[in-house]
Amino acid sequence: MTPGFRGRGSPINPQNRFEAVRIVADPDIDPGYAEPGEEAPSPRTVFLKDLTETILSRNQSPDLGFGYSMNAYRGCEHGCAYCYARPTHEYLGLSAGIDFETRIFVKEQAPRLLRQELSKASWKPQVVMMSGVTDCYQPAERRFRLTRACLEVFAEFRNPVGIVTKNFLVTRDLDVLSRMAADGVVSVMLSVTSLDPELSRRLEPRASSPARRLEAVRLLNEAGIPAYVNVAPVIPGLNDHEIPRIVQAAAEAGAWDAGMSLVRFPYGVREVFLEWLHAHYPEKANGVISRIREYRDGELSDPRWNTRHTGEGPHAEALAELFRVSCLRAGLPRRTSALSTDRFRRPGGTQLELL
Repeated sequence: MTPGFRGRGSPINPQNRFEAVRIVADPDIDPGYAEPGEEAPSPRTVFLKDLTETILSRNQSPDLGFGYSMNAYRGCEHGCAYCYARPTHEYLGLSAGIDFETRIFVKEQAPRLLRQELSKASWKPQVVMMSGVTDCYQPAERRFRLTRACLEVFAEFRNPVGIVTKNFLVTRDLDVLSRMAADGVVSVMLSVTSLDPELSRRLEPRASSPARRLEAVRLLNEAGIPAYVNVAPVIPGLNDHEIPRIVQAAAEAGAWDAGMSLVRFPYGVREVFLEWLHAHYPEKANGVISRIREYRDGELSDPRWNTRHTGEGPHAEALAELFRVSCLRAGLPRRTSALSTDRFRRPGGTQLELL
Protein backbone atom coordinates (compact mmCIF):
# COMPACT_ATOMS: atom_id res chain seq x y z
CA MET A 1 0.00 0.00 0.00
CA THR A 2 1.31 3.43 -0.92
CA PRO A 3 2.18 5.36 2.25
CA GLY A 4 0.75 8.80 2.88
CA PHE A 5 -2.79 10.18 2.68
CA ARG A 6 -5.22 8.62 0.22
CA GLY A 7 -5.98 10.97 -2.67
CA ARG A 8 -3.53 13.65 -1.52
CA GLY A 9 -0.15 14.82 -2.77
CA SER A 10 1.92 15.30 0.36
CA PRO A 11 2.53 12.10 2.33
CA ILE A 12 3.48 14.12 5.42
CA ASN A 13 2.55 17.14 7.48
CA PRO A 14 5.98 18.51 8.43
CA GLN A 15 6.83 20.84 11.27
CA ASN A 16 6.21 24.52 10.60
CA ARG A 17 9.64 26.17 10.60
CA PHE A 18 8.26 29.21 12.44
CA GLU A 19 6.44 27.33 15.19
CA ALA A 20 7.98 25.85 18.36
CA VAL A 21 4.93 23.68 19.16
CA ARG A 22 4.51 20.48 17.18
CA ILE A 23 1.26 18.53 16.90
CA VAL A 24 1.75 14.75 16.94
CA ALA A 25 -1.05 12.33 16.06
CA ASP A 26 -2.28 10.04 18.84
CA PRO A 27 -3.05 6.55 17.44
CA ASP A 28 -5.65 5.96 20.16
CA ILE A 29 -7.85 8.96 19.32
CA ASP A 30 -6.87 10.15 15.82
CA PRO A 31 -8.95 8.44 13.09
CA GLY A 32 -6.49 9.64 10.48
CA TYR A 33 -3.46 8.08 12.11
CA ALA A 34 -1.44 5.52 10.20
CA GLU A 35 1.69 3.61 11.10
CA PRO A 36 4.82 4.54 9.10
CA GLY A 37 4.58 3.07 5.61
CA GLU A 38 0.79 2.75 5.71
CA GLU A 39 -1.80 4.78 3.84
CA ALA A 40 -3.96 7.03 6.01
CA PRO A 41 -7.52 8.15 5.21
CA SER A 42 -7.57 11.45 3.37
CA PRO A 43 -8.29 14.43 5.64
CA ARG A 44 -11.33 16.43 4.60
CA THR A 45 -10.82 19.82 3.01
CA VAL A 46 -11.72 22.70 5.32
CA PHE A 47 -12.57 26.14 3.89
CA LEU A 48 -11.69 29.14 6.02
CA LYS A 49 -12.59 32.81 5.53
CA ASP A 50 -9.68 35.01 4.56
CA LEU A 51 -10.42 38.53 5.79
CA THR A 52 -7.58 40.24 3.94
CA GLU A 53 -8.32 43.77 2.73
CA THR A 54 -5.92 43.74 -0.20
CA ILE A 55 -6.08 41.59 -3.32
CA LEU A 56 -3.28 42.65 -5.70
CA SER A 57 0.29 41.65 -4.85
CA ARG A 58 3.23 43.43 -6.38
CA ASN A 59 5.85 41.19 -7.96
CA GLN A 60 9.47 42.21 -7.52
CA SER A 61 11.08 39.20 -9.20
CA PRO A 62 12.89 40.22 -12.39
CA ASP A 63 12.54 36.74 -13.92
CA LEU A 64 8.72 36.86 -13.98
CA GLY A 65 6.90 38.65 -16.76
CA PHE A 66 4.26 40.48 -14.74
CA GLY A 67 4.12 43.26 -12.18
CA TYR A 68 1.04 42.23 -10.20
CA SER A 69 -0.70 39.01 -9.31
CA MET A 70 -3.87 38.09 -7.47
CA ASN A 71 -4.99 34.95 -5.68
CA ALA A 72 -8.54 34.39 -4.50
CA TYR A 73 -7.46 31.32 -2.53
CA ARG A 74 -4.58 30.48 -0.20
CA GLY A 75 -3.60 26.85 -0.29
CA CYS A 76 -4.47 24.54 -3.17
CA GLU A 77 -6.42 21.30 -3.17
CA HIS A 78 -4.70 20.09 -6.34
CA GLY A 79 -2.01 18.79 -3.99
CA CYS A 80 0.95 18.91 -6.38
CA ALA A 81 3.89 17.42 -4.48
CA TYR A 82 6.36 19.89 -6.01
CA CYS A 83 4.32 23.09 -5.56
CA TYR A 84 6.60 26.06 -4.84
CA ALA A 85 3.72 27.82 -3.03
CA ARG A 86 3.55 25.31 -0.18
CA PRO A 87 5.74 27.37 2.20
CA THR A 88 3.22 30.23 2.10
CA HIS A 89 1.02 28.25 4.50
CA GLU A 90 3.77 28.40 7.10
CA TYR A 91 3.13 32.14 7.41
CA LEU A 92 -0.38 31.21 8.55
CA GLY A 93 0.86 28.93 11.33
CA LEU A 94 0.20 25.79 9.28
CA SER A 95 2.43 23.34 7.42
CA ALA A 96 3.68 23.09 3.86
CA GLY A 97 2.46 19.50 3.76
CA ILE A 98 -1.08 18.21 4.05
CA ASP A 99 -2.28 21.47 5.64
CA PHE A 100 -1.55 23.29 2.37
CA GLU A 101 -3.92 20.93 0.54
CA THR A 102 -6.69 20.69 3.13
CA ARG A 103 -6.86 24.13 4.77
CA ILE A 104 -8.01 26.44 1.98
CA PHE A 105 -8.41 30.12 2.80
CA VAL A 106 -11.10 31.79 0.71
CA LYS A 107 -11.03 35.52 -0.06
CA GLU A 108 -14.77 36.00 -0.40
CA GLN A 109 -14.36 39.75 -0.90
CA ALA A 110 -11.90 39.35 -3.80
CA PRO A 111 -14.21 40.79 -6.51
CA ARG A 112 -15.07 43.84 -4.39
CA LEU A 113 -11.45 44.45 -3.47
CA LEU A 114 -10.37 44.08 -7.09
CA ARG A 115 -12.95 46.62 -8.24
CA GLN A 116 -11.67 49.06 -5.63
CA GLU A 117 -8.08 48.64 -6.81
CA LEU A 118 -8.86 49.09 -10.52
CA SER A 119 -11.05 52.11 -9.77
CA LYS A 120 -8.24 54.03 -8.10
CA ALA A 121 -6.81 56.91 -10.11
CA SER A 122 -3.36 55.65 -9.11
CA TRP A 123 -3.87 52.30 -10.86
CA LYS A 124 -1.93 52.11 -14.12
CA PRO A 125 -3.42 49.47 -16.42
CA GLN A 126 -1.08 46.49 -16.72
CA VAL A 127 -1.12 42.71 -16.84
CA VAL A 128 -2.30 40.99 -13.67
CA MET A 129 -1.45 37.32 -13.29
CA MET A 130 -4.13 35.11 -11.81
CA SER A 131 -2.62 32.02 -10.17
CA GLY A 132 0.55 33.87 -9.28
CA VAL A 133 0.74 31.55 -6.28
CA THR A 134 -2.16 29.07 -6.12
CA ASP A 135 -4.36 27.80 -8.95
CA CYS A 136 -7.37 30.05 -9.52
CA TYR A 137 -9.33 27.09 -10.97
CA GLN A 138 -8.64 24.61 -8.17
CA PRO A 139 -11.65 22.53 -7.01
CA ALA A 140 -12.78 25.23 -4.55
CA GLU A 141 -13.65 27.45 -7.53
CA ARG A 142 -16.57 25.19 -8.44
CA ARG A 143 -18.19 26.16 -5.17
CA PHE A 144 -17.11 29.76 -4.62
CA ARG A 145 -16.85 31.06 -8.23
CA LEU A 146 -14.51 33.85 -7.16
CA THR A 147 -12.27 33.54 -10.21
CA ARG A 148 -15.22 34.00 -12.53
CA ALA A 149 -16.46 36.99 -10.53
CA CYS A 150 -13.00 38.58 -10.70
CA LEU A 151 -12.78 37.93 -14.45
CA GLU A 152 -16.06 39.79 -14.86
CA VAL A 153 -14.48 42.77 -13.11
CA PHE A 154 -11.37 42.59 -15.28
CA ALA A 155 -13.57 42.35 -18.38
CA GLU A 156 -15.58 45.41 -17.32
CA PHE A 157 -12.40 47.45 -16.90
CA ARG A 158 -10.69 45.78 -19.89
CA ASN A 159 -7.58 45.27 -17.80
CA PRO A 160 -5.29 42.52 -19.18
CA VAL A 161 -5.09 39.20 -17.34
CA GLY A 162 -2.87 36.16 -17.65
CA ILE A 163 -4.14 32.83 -16.30
CA VAL A 164 -2.11 29.71 -15.46
CA THR A 165 -3.99 26.58 -14.45
CA LYS A 166 -3.99 22.78 -14.38
CA ASN A 167 -7.76 22.46 -14.37
CA PHE A 168 -10.26 21.85 -17.16
CA LEU A 169 -12.66 24.03 -15.14
CA VAL A 170 -11.25 27.05 -16.99
CA THR A 171 -13.49 26.06 -19.92
CA ARG A 172 -16.57 26.84 -17.79
CA ASP A 173 -15.76 30.51 -18.34
CA LEU A 174 -15.35 30.45 -22.11
CA ASP A 175 -18.05 33.10 -22.43
CA VAL A 176 -16.31 35.80 -20.38
CA LEU A 177 -12.86 34.75 -21.62
CA SER A 178 -14.04 35.10 -25.23
CA ARG A 179 -15.25 38.63 -24.59
CA MET A 180 -11.92 39.51 -23.03
CA ALA A 181 -10.00 37.91 -25.90
CA ALA A 182 -11.91 40.09 -28.35
CA ASP A 183 -10.47 43.09 -26.51
CA GLY A 184 -6.97 41.56 -26.43
CA VAL A 185 -6.86 41.39 -22.65
CA VAL A 186 -6.56 37.71 -21.73
CA SER A 187 -4.40 34.66 -22.33
CA VAL A 188 -4.52 31.21 -20.71
CA MET A 189 -1.68 28.78 -20.07
CA LEU A 190 -2.28 25.15 -19.16
CA SER A 191 0.53 23.48 -17.23
CA VAL A 192 1.19 19.96 -18.51
CA THR A 193 3.73 18.07 -16.42
CA SER A 194 3.35 14.63 -17.99
CA LEU A 195 1.26 12.74 -20.51
CA ASP A 196 1.40 9.65 -18.28
CA PRO A 197 -1.94 9.56 -16.43
CA GLU A 198 -0.52 7.43 -13.61
CA LEU A 199 2.39 9.78 -12.92
CA SER A 200 0.06 12.77 -13.16
CA ARG A 201 -2.42 11.21 -10.74
CA ARG A 202 0.29 10.59 -8.17
CA LEU A 203 2.09 13.89 -8.66
CA GLU A 204 -0.96 16.17 -9.01
CA PRO A 205 -3.78 14.10 -7.44
CA ARG A 206 -6.66 16.55 -7.71
CA ALA A 207 -5.72 18.40 -10.89
CA SER A 208 -7.28 17.54 -14.25
CA SER A 209 -5.80 14.66 -16.21
CA PRO A 210 -3.29 15.45 -18.98
CA ALA A 211 -5.88 14.62 -21.64
CA ARG A 212 -8.40 17.04 -20.11
CA ARG A 213 -5.83 19.84 -19.95
CA LEU A 214 -5.02 19.40 -23.63
CA GLU A 215 -8.74 19.33 -24.39
CA ALA A 216 -9.03 22.66 -22.56
CA VAL A 217 -6.31 24.07 -24.82
CA ARG A 218 -8.28 22.93 -27.87
CA LEU A 219 -11.54 24.45 -26.63
CA LEU A 220 -9.89 27.74 -25.69
CA ASN A 221 -8.22 27.97 -29.08
CA GLU A 222 -11.49 27.24 -30.91
CA ALA A 223 -13.14 30.02 -28.91
CA GLY A 224 -10.51 32.51 -30.06
CA ILE A 225 -8.74 32.69 -26.70
CA PRO A 226 -4.91 32.68 -26.82
CA ALA A 227 -3.97 29.32 -25.27
CA TYR A 228 -0.49 28.13 -24.35
CA VAL A 229 1.10 25.12 -22.69
CA ASN A 230 3.78 25.21 -20.03
CA VAL A 231 5.88 22.06 -19.61
CA ALA A 232 6.28 22.53 -15.90
CA PRO A 233 7.86 21.61 -13.78
CA VAL A 234 10.48 19.53 -15.52
CA ILE A 235 11.79 16.99 -12.99
CA PRO A 236 15.03 15.46 -14.29
CA GLY A 237 14.92 11.69 -14.25
CA LEU A 238 11.14 11.63 -13.90
CA ASN A 239 9.46 13.50 -16.75
CA ASP A 240 12.21 15.25 -18.75
CA HIS A 241 12.10 12.54 -21.43
CA GLU A 242 8.50 13.54 -22.16
CA ILE A 243 9.31 17.07 -23.35
CA PRO A 244 9.13 16.32 -27.12
CA ARG A 245 5.83 14.45 -26.76
CA ILE A 246 4.23 17.12 -24.57
CA VAL A 247 5.25 19.89 -26.96
CA GLN A 248 3.90 17.93 -29.94
CA ALA A 249 0.63 17.23 -28.13
CA ALA A 250 0.34 20.92 -27.25
CA ALA A 251 0.76 21.90 -30.90
CA GLU A 252 -1.81 19.33 -32.01
CA ALA A 253 -4.27 20.76 -29.48
CA GLY A 254 -3.84 24.21 -31.02
CA ALA A 255 -1.53 25.85 -28.49
CA TRP A 256 -0.08 29.11 -29.72
CA ASP A 257 3.26 28.46 -28.05
CA ALA A 258 4.89 26.54 -25.20
CA GLY A 259 7.12 27.33 -22.24
CA MET A 260 9.20 25.28 -19.85
CA SER A 261 10.56 25.60 -16.31
CA LEU A 262 12.66 23.44 -14.01
CA VAL A 263 11.43 22.14 -10.67
CA ARG A 264 12.57 24.10 -7.61
CA PHE A 265 12.33 23.48 -3.89
CA PRO A 266 11.99 26.60 -1.73
CA TYR A 267 11.97 25.92 2.01
CA GLY A 268 9.43 23.25 3.04
CA VAL A 269 8.80 21.99 -0.51
CA ARG A 270 12.00 19.96 -0.45
CA GLU A 271 10.93 17.76 2.46
CA VAL A 272 7.46 17.18 1.03
CA PHE A 273 8.71 16.28 -2.45
CA LEU A 274 11.48 13.97 -1.27
CA GLU A 275 9.04 12.10 0.97
CA TRP A 276 6.65 11.84 -1.98
CA LEU A 277 9.41 10.62 -4.29
CA HIS A 278 10.59 7.88 -1.92
CA ALA A 279 6.98 6.84 -1.26
CA HIS A 280 5.85 6.57 -4.88
CA TYR A 281 9.03 5.88 -6.85
CA PRO A 282 11.59 4.40 -4.43
CA GLU A 283 13.46 2.70 -7.27
CA LYS A 284 13.97 6.04 -9.04
CA ALA A 285 14.47 8.31 -6.04
CA ASN A 286 18.27 8.35 -5.83
CA GLY A 287 18.61 8.82 -9.58
CA VAL A 288 16.13 11.71 -9.66
CA ILE A 289 17.85 13.45 -6.75
CA SER A 290 21.24 13.03 -8.42
CA ARG A 291 19.93 14.39 -11.72
CA ILE A 292 18.40 17.46 -10.06
CA ARG A 293 21.73 18.24 -8.41
CA GLU A 294 23.36 18.25 -11.86
CA TYR A 295 21.29 21.31 -12.71
CA ARG A 296 21.88 23.11 -9.40
CA ASP A 297 25.65 22.93 -8.93
CA GLY A 298 25.32 20.00 -6.54
CA GLU A 299 22.36 21.47 -4.62
CA LEU A 300 18.66 20.61 -4.73
CA SER A 301 17.55 24.21 -4.94
CA ASP A 302 18.86 27.54 -6.16
CA PRO A 303 16.86 30.65 -5.15
CA ARG A 304 18.76 33.04 -7.42
CA TRP A 305 16.75 35.03 -9.91
CA ASN A 306 17.29 34.16 -13.57
CA THR A 307 18.57 30.64 -12.79
CA ARG A 308 15.95 29.23 -10.42
CA HIS A 309 13.59 28.35 -13.29
CA THR A 310 16.24 27.04 -15.69
CA GLY A 311 19.23 25.68 -13.77
CA GLU A 312 22.71 26.15 -15.15
CA GLY A 313 25.60 24.18 -16.60
CA PRO A 314 25.80 21.71 -19.49
CA HIS A 315 22.75 19.70 -18.42
CA ALA A 316 20.59 22.82 -18.30
CA GLU A 317 21.88 23.86 -21.70
CA ALA A 318 21.07 20.43 -23.14
CA LEU A 319 17.56 20.58 -21.68
CA ALA A 320 16.96 24.01 -23.17
CA GLU A 321 18.16 22.76 -26.55
CA LEU A 322 15.87 19.74 -26.37
CA PHE A 323 12.93 22.04 -25.69
CA ARG A 324 13.93 24.44 -28.49
CA VAL A 325 14.22 21.65 -31.06
CA SER A 326 10.95 20.10 -29.87
CA CYS A 327 9.15 23.40 -30.43
CA LEU A 328 10.76 23.81 -33.84
CA ARG A 329 9.63 20.35 -34.95
CA ALA A 330 6.12 20.95 -33.63
CA GLY A 331 5.82 24.27 -35.47
CA LEU A 332 5.76 26.45 -32.36
CA PRO A 333 5.30 29.28 -31.91
CA ARG A 334 2.51 29.49 -34.44
CA ARG A 335 1.17 32.78 -33.09
CA THR A 336 2.02 35.27 -30.38
CA SER A 337 -0.26 37.57 -28.44
CA ALA A 338 0.79 40.65 -26.51
CA LEU A 339 -1.88 41.65 -24.02
CA SER A 340 -3.03 45.22 -24.51
CA THR A 341 -3.79 48.04 -22.09
CA ASP A 342 -5.06 50.33 -24.86
CA ARG A 343 -8.74 49.65 -24.18
CA PHE A 344 -8.63 50.01 -20.40
CA ARG A 345 -11.52 52.02 -19.00
CA ARG A 346 -13.00 52.86 -15.64
CA PRO A 347 -16.77 52.35 -15.83
CA GLY A 348 -18.41 55.76 -15.59
CA GLY A 349 -15.13 57.53 -16.39
CA THR A 350 -13.59 58.74 -19.63
CA GLN A 351 -10.52 57.92 -21.63
CA LEU A 352 -9.14 61.31 -20.58
CA GLU A 353 -8.35 59.68 -17.22
CA LEU A 354 -5.56 57.75 -18.93
CA LEU A 355 -3.77 60.87 -20.10
